[in-house]
Amino acid sequence: MLDISVTPIAAAATTHDVSAYTDQAVQLGLHLVGALLVLLVGMWIARRLANFAQRALGRARFDSTLSGFLRNLIYGVLVVLLVVTALSVLGVPSAPMVAALGTAGLAIGLALQGSLSNLAWGVLLAVFQPFRVGDYVSAGGVEGTVESLNLLHTLLILPDNREAIVPNGKIGSDAIVNFNRRGMRRFELKFGIAYRDDVDKVIATIMQLIAADQRILKAPAPGVWIESLASQSVNLVLRGWTSNGDNWSVQADLLRAIKQQSDARQISVPVGPQEITLVRGAPAISPKAD
Repeated sequence: MLDISVTPIAAAATTHDVSAYTDQAVQLGLHLVGALLVLLVGMWIARRLANFAQRALGRARFDSTLSGFLRNLIYGVLVVLLVVTALSVLGVPSAPMVAALGTAGLAIGLALQGSLSNLAWGVLLAVFQPFRVGDYVSAGGVEGTVESLNLLHTLLILPDNREAIVPNGKIGSDAIVNFNRRGMRRFELKFGIAYRDDVDKVIATIMQLIAADQRILKAPAPGVWIESLASQSVNLVLRGWTSNGDNWSVQADLLRAIKQQSDARQISVPVGPQEITLVRGAPAISPKAD
């Protein structure tokens, strides 16, 4: 009788366990399907949002490098959030994951401190645009033409055609001088004439040379002034404005024309006195007696 009564109880217990396992499997399957749906649908939405943000930045005339970086950054952040959400749907606690991500982010930030500084300054340079590709600038202690700008460094071409790769962190922490931003530049030439020369005629001659050169802008008005009265000469200074592309060539041509007019009109260029010492020869040294 005992054996007959125990068998139905064991069978019932086994059926209950199978049913419980089945329910757990069904629940796990539903959670897995839900997590996959969250990932698939979420990544599709994240990609659409990231592309939309990139197009919006492009319409706002943001730098292409910056818009591409922000697009990837937005997409990466959304993917991380999707993974955390999917794991939460599976029943994995989210608090330890968030703590682990924070710790990993802190460790990476400390390890890449210099690179992150360059990256941050690269974003700021792309947003505020103190210079553009093609501008002649002095930045980070280097002077040259901007060839390219990315998120970590800026490539400058020096006047002698050398390349200088300057970290964006160094550029952002130093003064930036943009020679091209205003569209025109002032040049300044200094020279001296002798006291016996007629300074008014010299200035009038130089002003004629300035008026004959169409590359020198009429506004702001150019001019020649007496800068100082030195011991050997009357020092003059010439200031004028040109477009960015004509600045150096105008100075070279104007100096040549001034020299030619000085020779033609016999305008003397004073030269300071020089002292010359002649040494006839060293005295003979008699050999020492033994």
